[in-house]
Amino acid sequence: MTLTQLWGAFFIFLICPILGALPLIHWLTLTLKGQDLTKLGTGNVSVSAAFYHSGTVVGILAVLSEAAKGIAAVVVTRQFFPQEPVWELIALMALVMGRYVKAQGAGTTNVVWGIVAHDPIVAGFIALIGGVGFTIVRDRVIGRNTILVLMPLMIAAFHPDDYSRIVGAIVLSGLLFTIYYKIPDDLDLPNNQGNTKIFKFFRGDRGIFSLDDKLQAHKVGQKAATLSQLKRWGYPVPQGWVLPAGDDPAPLIDLASPSEQNPLIVRSSAIGEDTKASSAAGQYQSVSHITNKEALQDGILQCQASYNYATAAQYRRLQQQQDSAMAVLVQQQIRGEFSGVAFSRDPVNQIQDAVVIEALPGEAAQVVSGEKTPEQYRVIYHNGTPEIEGEGNVPTSVLEDVAGLARELEDRFHGLPQDIEWTFDGETLWLLQSRPITNLQPIWTRKIAAEVIPGVIRPLTWSINRPLTCQVWGNLFKICLGDRAKDLNFNQTATLHYSRAYFNATLLGEIFQRMGLPPESLEFLTRGAKLSRPSLFATVGNLPGLARLSLRELRLNKEFAADKESLFLPTLQQLQNQSIQLFSPQALLTRIEMILNALQTATYYNILAPISFSLRQNLLQVSDQQLNYNHLPEVASSHELAQIAREARNLVPTEQMEDMSAPSLFATLAELPDGESILEQFQDWLGRYGYLSEAATDIAVPRWQENPSPARSLFAQFFFHDGTQPSEASWNQSSAGWKQNAVQKRLDLKAETAEIYNRLLAHLRWSFLALEQIWLDNGLLAESGDIFFLKLSEVRQLIKDDDPQLREQIPYRLRERRFQFSEDEKMTIVPYVVYGNPPQQSAVSWNNQKRFLSSQKRWEGIGASSGQATGRIKVIPNLSEPIDVNQDTIVVVPYTDAGWGVLLARAGGLISEVGGRLSHGAIIAREYGVPAVMNIPNAIVTFQDGQLVKIDGATGVVELLEN
Repeated sequence: MTLTQLWGAFFIFLICPILGALPLIHWLTLTLKGQDLTKLGTGNVSVSAAFYHSGTVVGILAVLSEAAKGIAAVVVTRQFFPQEPVWELIALMALVMGRYVKAQGAGTTNVVWGIVAHDPIVAGFIALIGGVGFTIVRDRVIGRNTILVLMPLMIAAFHPDDYSRIVGAIVLSGLLFTIYYKIPDDLDLPNNQGNTKIFKFFRGDRGIFSLDDKLQAHKVGQKAATLSQLKRWGYPVPQGWVLPAGDDPAPLIDLASPSEQNPLIVRSSAIGEDTKASSAAGQYQSVSHITNKEALQDGILQCQASYNYATAAQYRRLQQQQDSAMAVLVQQQIRGEFSGVAFSRDPVNQIQDAVVIEALPGEAAQVVSGEKTPEQYRVIYHNGTPEIEGEGNVPTSVLEDVAGLARELEDRFHGLPQDIEWTFDGETLWLLQSRPITNLQPIWTRKIAAEVIPGVIRPLTWSINRPLTCQVWGNLFKICLGDRAKDLNFNQTATLHYSRAYFNATLLGEIFQRMGLPPESLEFLTRGAKLSRPSLFATVGNLPGLARLSLRELRLNKEFAADKESLFLPTLQQLQNQSIQLFSPQALLTRIEMILNALQTATYYNILAPISFSLRQNLLQVSDQQLNYNHLPEVASSHELAQIAREARNLVPTEQMEDMSAPSLFATLAELPDGESILEQFQDWLGRYGYLSEAATDIAVPRWQENPSPARSLFAQFFFHDGTQPSEASWNQSSAGWKQNAVQKRLDLKAETAEIYNRLLAHLRWSFLALEQIWLDNGLLAESGDIFFLKLSEVRQLIKDDDPQLREQIPYRLRERRFQFSEDEKMTIVPYVVYGNPPQQSAVSWNNQKRFLSSQKRWEGIGASSGQATGRIKVIPNLSEPIDVNQDTIVVVPYTDAGWGVLLARAGGLISEVGGRLSHGAIIAREYGVPAVMNIPNAIVTFQDGQLVKIDGATGVVELLEN
């Protein structure tokens, strides 16, 4: 490199950023207008901000000042590198970075004029093609992005052999694209806040938008955007036009031409109105029955003025909305014979599957304005058949059509309950409006949640599991989304309804869409809909987040090994060595906090390891038959117990076995010469797997070590029915390919994390039981199990502060919580989806819905273990009683945890209310070749013992053959 080139590098990498950072526009506006742009509008010190806030003259001077920077950077650089034009583009990049970092501008003007100096011919073609395109499209964002694409394309066209210059142009365009999406634009500010005459063309305003156009909510409001979408979908929406905020209404008034034969209605379409978060119902003025141009102009002005009403402004403040702008919607007014509103879901009574309709003869305005008391109807669906409640003048056929339309629109909007306004003119059912029902949000789903924390949950369990789960999921989503996660409240990821766990489907759907997943993500969570492939653009946009998550995934084994040695094993060893019967409450709390600290890290691995395993298995196309599941606790415990049972069979004479029963098995073994060895093996097995239970994630559920009766019963099942053998896995480490090894590593990690996680939870339970015994002895608690009806914060407060007032309240709190838990426990019908925060409904009310489930003959869930089986139903709600199943039994369970594995190994088929392919039950079923169907809601009340069914574990279909 020559000395001249060294000086050139100095100019590019030091002088150009300083040149870009020079706040010339700030000095101009401050000197000529006394304005500080950093405190106005978006806070950007840009050319558009100068035009907007300081007028045309200052704006032109701002253009000249920034154009001079771009030209100077290119011209001076050329003196240092006359034969290497790519350095001119690099100089522009340095200039732009200085402009963005220090002077709060995008550097568009610098680059435009810099390219003119760099290559006037290329600049001319870019201007010609881009200008023609923008004139046709009239969309600023599309026009801007088109220029960014044209720049490297034109340089490549005119300089095809100069690869470095082409790459430089691509990088420069990419830099500008990134900056555009990081800073707000003053062109987006409301028209009434600045000097906007110069913006009319560059804003992309056409003056008149039709509902036949594809409209964007951030420009014309959600109401108009939704109606345009519905109209383009083919729904009967009255013809209409939209006047963006600040545009001249004259062209629209001339086009609409209201008359007595063609009456119009003016409606608001404010930014922030009719959204998921706020409806703004009744806040802005509508003007109907407009029959002449003067009335239309007056109606538009009235509607616009209503945006500044005190009540509307207060509403926006309460909704934490910023003042923005309001477009005006002008539509043909339909002369309706019957009109009204409909909710696709009952916002008050969620027990029945109902659409709520309020209607009256005449036009819709009298219903929504509250001028008259409407007729009220409920259309209740029983297995798809509508039944109408309520009496009035509206024909049954119209009510059925309205209810069908409401449900159809809910489906269109991916399961989001809709509030629609409609009118019927005698021939056509017209759709006037559709918006989300705000008080039916968020939507809560049992999907996934019911398997993570199954069953009826006590307060202590929830107060521990919820923050652990929410924090881990929140951290994972933050890794993927980065800055896009700032406004998301991950503490709202889960909640309890009816003492059962629900995940926030609205929040998760929003997260999934921000991650670039398809829009039907919400339906996937609430209805089990299939997901389509994400778009390539969305995938590319999320590459940085996916790359960060991929790095975590690649380091997972290494990080786990380090945490295992430094945290998990020492903690478990210390817990195992402690004799907690002698501990004081303070010592027990210290032990509990130690476990919770380890659980915080263990939860991360317990969530991420199964996800990593599933992703690897799907991406690398490795089948279950190619993997070894023997290390999973649910599989290992089944195998070992079956082996002990086989050895026990060899000790008992065949004739003696015929007279034996399950209860007498252990007594018989104790009397045999070698029976003591079998009993010792069983006790050793219990020592290894005694931390398991039917719901290991629920610390309120006893472990096998405390109550070995279920384990004894399952041992007897293996003893008396020795036909079940696990399938032989074809996986062999020495002969396995790299794909199998890569997936197997994650499967083994999943097994290790599950064991550590469940062992920690078992020790946590035993710690609380020891604390409960102390409080039972001193009278703070009255009966066994009380401690699980306290919350973790209350336990901490009772030990640390010894609060007398809290001690007095404890009996009342426990009584109230026990009562509510008892009521919730009686529910046999548990809603799969809950909308908003509904009032507590009695178990009797929900259980009355059972009769509507019995008429169904076919169900479709998730196929989790291939194969077909026909057999008799055996409903098993829990493992508290001895259970006898065989190869002709199709067991129906509420959920499957590691503790269910031994039972499922004996069955002919499995139906589970919740779960998927990675569920404990699904893994066991595949291991033993048992067909399994997961995710059949309310299965334990839908099916009855003795029914003959056929299940297909590949397609997920269950058919009822005989009652």
